[in-house]
Amino acid sequence: MLKTTIIGASGYTGAELALMVHQHPELTLSGLYVSANSVDAGKPIAQLHGQLAGRIDMPVQALVDPEQVAQESDVVFLATAHEVSHELAPIFLAHQCQVFDLSGAYRVNHPDFYTDFYGFEHQHQTHLELAAYGLAEWNQTAIQSSQLVAVAGCYTTAAQLGIKPLLVSELIDTQQWPVINATSGVSGAGRKATMTNSFCEVSLQAYGVFTHRHQPEIVAHLGCDVIFTPHLGNFKRGILATITMKLKPGVTAADVTAAFTQAYAQKPAVRLCGETLPRLQHVVNTPFCDIGWKVQGEHVIVISAIDNLLKGASSQAMQCLNIHYGYPELTALI
Repeated sequence: MLKTTIIGASGYTGAELALMVHQHPELTLSGLYVSANSVDAGKPIAQLHGQLAGRIDMPVQALVDPEQVAQESDVVFLATAHEVSHELAPIFLAHQCQVFDLSGAYRVNHPDFYTDFYGFEHQHQTHLELAAYGLAEWNQTAIQSSQLVAVAGCYTTAAQLGIKPLLVSELIDTQQWPVINATSGVSGAGRKATMTNSFCEVSLQAYGVFTHRHQPEIVAHLGCDVIFTPHLGNFKRGILATITMKLKPGVTAADVTAAFTQAYAQKPAVRLCGETLPRLQHVVNTPFCDIGWKVQGEHVIVISAIDNLLKGASSQAMQCLNIHYGYPELTALI
């Protein structure tokens, strides 16, 4: 049994991970931690997240000595802010822990990315270069071999899963950039209440226009430019991405269908809907990405739907763990 620790356990994704670890036949939950100054320190996880009552009675502890925690862990999930993951990951890696980081701290190996989009200069270039990008359906070889997996972001997962099959099959005219409009539930902003994500204040709205940090992450891993506009929806969880792309001359609807089928026929966390377009209610509380599409003339519109807390975060992290250790991909997820 792999001793598994979750840092940032009091948040939404941390709680989801705790349940997955609890359900996994090859893992044992060795510790739940939050920052030393967190108001959640010392509280039972089931008190913070009632759905865990009767399942997990472990308290959430203050992370005072990461070195000691590292010595007691085989696997560490970092469900922490990017600045925190940036500092903690090297400590756990030095103690030979397998690290799955759900933040953006190690997702993009580009010298200007973190100064331009995260506001700090990255101090751990070697780890950044060795990290595997945790887009589970597309980077299995790297995920299998890397000690550090940087789990893909929620918007980027929904977007890339909808674009990559057509891009890899060279069906897209990239001179016309793919246009991604994606709407997320308020849980994407985290558990801490603010006026921005207070449910009574939320209205369907665009935000981060031309400035959202997931846009350069998408571009870096697709290898082509895109226009990405995120929206905040007045619902709890889920992401629906509508992606408009121009097809190369002569590409047919059958070609598009063949590309998606070839890419995902053997990928258990992706469900192809064809022209039956996905709906959020079908993916919320599941580890699946549902993808549908329609072709008209020289354009294709792809709809991609995921649960932002699961396929967009915690269940993809667990899927990456399963890939890394050779377990069935959906172990502990369904």
